[in-house]
Amino acid sequence: MTFAPPPLNSFVAVIVITIAALIFRAWLQLELLADGFHKDYAADLSYLVVPPTLLILLLPIWRQYISFIGNLFRRDVLTPTLILNAFAVGCLLRVAAWSQLIAGVAFGWYYNPDPTALIGPAFVFNCAAPKVIALGIVVMVILVPFVEELVSRGLIQSWLSHRGAVISIGLSALFFMLWHRPSSWGFAFFAGLVLGVQYWRTGALWSSLISHATVNALILWDWRCLNVRWNPRTSDLPVLYAGIPALVALVAAITVIIFLLTKTPGRPAAPAERVTER
Repeated sequence: MTFAPPPLNSFVAVIVITIAALIFRAWLQLELLADGFHKDYAADLSYLVVPPTLLILLLPIWRQYISFIGNLFRRDVLTPTLILNAFAVGCLLRVAAWSQLIAGVAFGWYYNPDPTALIGPAFVFNCAAPKVIALGIVVMVILVPFVEELVSRGLIQSWLSHRGAVISIGLSALFFMLWHRPSSWGFAFFAGLVLGVQYWRTGALWSSLISHATVNALILWDWRCLNVRWNPRTSDLPVLYAGIPALVALVAAITVIIFLLTKTPGRPAAPAERVTER
């Protein structure tokens, strides 16, 4: 689906206001931490200001493109095949993330400089308080995917679609990457490319939204319940018995993701279709 390029001021407004909302969220998170809130609870609670901030400050743009936004969620695209495909892609993205992390530690690409760090590997399963988990589900599995997909794919990628798939998907993935902490930029950019291809093929946000929500649900489980520590000694590197299988799993996950992207169902809009401003 193509999208008539907006005036430059509208495009810039989305970028600037989104960044401002995230800065406001970061400030609020620090305030909550200073007040003694649990770090996970503070992170999720502070994110609740982002959707209303974007809704209010970008209201003229939402109203201007309301019919196009509604078309992003058209029901004819949401089929059982699409749901299963998108869910599988989300699971494989998390497998890829874990595989590259394990390989990075096993080959010494990632390391903890703290000499007292636990060598491990050690696994501890201990979930956070129920209210932290519940808020995490609302924020990470529902709000974050919806907001990020609507802005990154629904607006940014759509506005750039007249420049072709490579530029529109690449730049939207770059913008999506900047939503995340620097330590996860590599994975976030790759995930942004995958989500961008899903949107490009289907012309709707369902596929990328489901995959995004799946990834975040698994991340929530990792962060709030599963505690893994592994800091092998430098003298033990590389740990081939862990590193090689991890690399194989990474390549396999990426290969299957690419295959599933080629099979992503949907009914893309005709190339000549454009959504113009009112």
